[in-house]
Amino acid sequence: MGLLDKCKRFTIAREVQKMGIYPYFREISSDIDTSVIINGKKVIMFGSNSYLALTNHPKVKEAVAEAIRKYGTGCAGSRFLNGTLDIHVELEEKLAAFVGKEAALLFPTGYQTNVGVISCLVGPKDYCLMDKLNHASLIAGAQMSHCKLLRYEHNNIEDAEKTLQKYEIKNGLMIACDGVFSMDGDYADLKGLVELKKKYNAVLMVDEAHSIGVFGKNGAGIVNHFNLTSDVDLIMGTFSKSLASIGGFIAGEEEVIHYIKHNSRSFIFSASMPPASVAAAAAALEIMQKEPERIVKLWENTKYMHKGLVDAGLKTSAGETPILPVLIGDDMLAFKVCKELQEHGIFVNPAVAPAVSPGNALIRLSLMASHTFAEIDYTLEKMKIVAKQNNII
Repeated sequence: MGLLDKCKRFTIAREVQKMGIYPYFREISSDIDTSVIINGKKVIMFGSNSYLALTNHPKVKEAVAEAIRKYGTGCAGSRFLNGTLDIHVELEEKLAAFVGKEAALLFPTGYQTNVGVISCLVGPKDYCLMDKLNHASLIAGAQMSHCKLLRYEHNNIEDAEKTLQKYEIKNGLMIACDGVFSMDGDYADLKGLVELKKKYNAVLMVDEAHSIGVFGKNGAGIVNHFNLTSDVDLIMGTFSKSLASIGGFIAGEEEVIHYIKHNSRSFIFSASMPPASVAAAAAALEIMQKEPERIVKLWENTKYMHKGLVDAGLKTSAGETPILPVLIGDDMLAFKVCKELQEHGIFVNPAVAPAVSPGNALIRLSLMASHTFAEIDYTLEKMKIVAKQNNII
């Protein structure tokens, strides 16, 4: 049996394509805003992680244009060698101050940040404790470190401690967790994790990808929101959500960031963030802090949409974050619902196994600060129609 034979046996995606309900790689021919153009048709975007709607902000676009005029389109090298610009360092300093840490370090993507930090700090003799619904990048970092990876039931601190008690942990222990879980739309029990951290002398790392720009003072994140900045050792964030760009960062004590800077393989051996991406993130960070009304509007939209989903009889979350899942159940039915909603002019994302547990497929709605109540009302109306037609309600 040849190495690539599995490629020929992989037929499920083509089967779904033939059924006409394939929901992935939909081509958008416009900017990413509250509405987008797909196949020449305008659809309302409820599948974007641009929570503060800054990807199309004039000041962000002008900052990008100015960065390209000054620095060009790329650095043609790693940060370690020829790829460090003054704007890289400036953004790192601003991010460190923003999340309340001594220092920060930029990575080309959020995925590379998590993989690079965990695999750098944790070794084969160490342990890493993670929520079973943690993002794939956190899990990959632990796997690359060859540590003993321990998993606990989602958001169950009691189970987390029972898992730790099964082992005699003589070496290092890291607890790494999403601040906000990207599929279920709930947030971590950070206070419980801090208690575990202190009790077991662990290092606590929180992934703020979906909470920066959503929680905390001026969007500083969920660690800030719960006043746990001094208790959390490492704060990770991405730029591809609220900060209108691409890239990631890790923030913590200066000596820890210094070590990561000189030992993380995904940092050392990757080309640095291009000037345009750095400038976009920096501009978005400034706007986010100067225009807190965007966060206020985001939460108004979230509460309005959540109430509408509940009133419609749809099974959703507790509405703790702007990520609102709607339980569908069957994978193929989730694809079908996604397709039918797009035909009504609504873009949503399906989440199926292994992103969620088997039999718990869902439609994932993401709210943006720029959505209007009229757009939400229209979406709720069409969701009720599609749900009734498919015996979901």
